[in-house]
Amino acid sequence: METDPAPTPSTPDRKAFWWGPILLGLTYGLVARFLFGFEPLEFAMAVMTLSFIILVPGVIGALTVLWWQPEPRWWLALFLPWVPSLLLLATTFALLWEGLICIVVWLPMALLCASIGGVIGKLLRRSSRGPATLVLAALPIVVAPIETQFEDPVHVRTVHDAIVIEADAADVWEEIREVPPIRPEELGDSFAYRIGFPRPIEARLEGEGVGSVRYATFEGGVTFIERVTEWEEDESLAFTIDASAVPSTTFDEHVAVGGRYFDVLNGRYEIEPVAPGRVVLHLTSEQRLGTRFNGYTQLWTDRFMGDIQETILEVVKARAEAR
Repeated sequence: METDPAPTPSTPDRKAFWWGPILLGLTYGLVARFLFGFEPLEFAMAVMTLSFIILVPGVIGALTVLWWQPEPRWWLALFLPWVPSLLLLATTFALLWEGLICIVVWLPMALLCASIGGVIGKLLRRSSRGPATLVLAALPIVVAPIETQFEDPVHVRTVHDAIVIEADAADVWEEIREVPPIRPEELGDSFAYRIGFPRPIEARLEGEGVGSVRYATFEGGVTFIERVTEWEEDESLAFTIDASAVPSTTFDEHVAVGGRYFDVLNGRYEIEPVAPGRVVLHLTSEQRLGTRFNGYTQLWTDRFMGDIQETILEVVKARAEAR
């Protein structure tokens, strides 16, 4: 008489090995995002900390690999943590906890830290998984209150762009002192605008010379108040930039211009004649960064400000050459 073969794990159980650890990582990430973004706890933990930006994705990756069955190979330990990390970013975006700009900026960092966490999770499989899980889950929460005792470092960045214009200095000057309304087709496309930065509309001048005021307006009701500090006709124009009139709803609080972590301080145009009827127009701006990871965020602010400045210079070039 034949006997039944030994029971094997059922299909549902095998599927559980797939979604269980991923759900664990996603749930941990959502709980951490809620706690680090909970205003009454701001004195002890915040989203813009190393504890959240680096440790939380690392823990998500470690927990996912730690509980994955069977034990994943090294390549899977590196890339498996990306699944709960991407789900977390998508969920926070859907819940309006994060804006698209924040998602784009932090995606590379989140995936890198999650992969490192995945490697750590694979190494920790040799120990008891229960205690390892508790230690990992508590790590960002324990470190955050210590980290928040230190001030955010402040770093001032300069972004410079230039363009050759086939026009006289006087014609270029007329296009930078005041900018009439810009048509959408004049701006073209850029990475910064595609991910949510408002497009420039116009720059209206009140008065002339040092002390006059330019009102630079952008989409979404954004207005920057620019007070002129240098006025040399046909040569240079410089101004400070005040973002106090920008609506608080325009940007995510973590990337808000004039906010705690980022601000645009000033701008300067310089017209450099290089030949009869030809000039090089320089546009320089200074930004303040105040995060714990300025080395990383400056890569993005340089890219975004470069995009915006380049499109503005293209508008000036086209208009000056058409005069």
